Amino acid sequence: MPGPNQVDILIFNVIDEYTRTALAIIPRRSFTAADVVAVLEDIIAETGIVPTHVRSDNGPEFTATALTAWCNTAGVETAFIDPGSPWQNGFAESFNAQFRREQLAVEIMDTLAEARYLAAEWKDIYNHERPHGSLDGMTPSTYWKRWTADNQLAIA
Repeated sequence: MPGPNQVDILIFNVIDEYTRTALAIIPRRSFTAADVVAVLEDIIAETGIVPTHVRSDNGPEFTATALTAWCNTAGVETAFIDPGSPWQNGFAESFNAQFRREQLAVEIMDTLAEARYLAAEWKDIYNHERPHGSLDGMTPSTYWKRWTADNQLAIA
């Protein structure tokens, strides 16, 4: 329960399972399937990459017709985790725990604007400054740059 000057917010995180990159950390008061679609479309526009699948829990914003229709149109598979089985979404659960421990538990956010600023700041640190053991000690951005450099198509 928020204090007298605090806002009640939800945070929608999108993580690339392969590179561990935090693609989005979006604080809002609520989320609809249309909001989720808009965030996914923004990520695709920014990265130029359509995901092969979207893994999520069975919340209404993820099972609604708007999102499933978008997935069908975009050719994106859905990968719902079983209810009560967070281990099936281990990368996101680990990310959420780190975000909660390192950001949400230590910051008081009195406005949604503060929450957005702090989320963007943490996302930048997470992607560009934090080494990850699962990425051989590289940051997600370094790993992505190395992977793309190593996997460029040779044009004859």
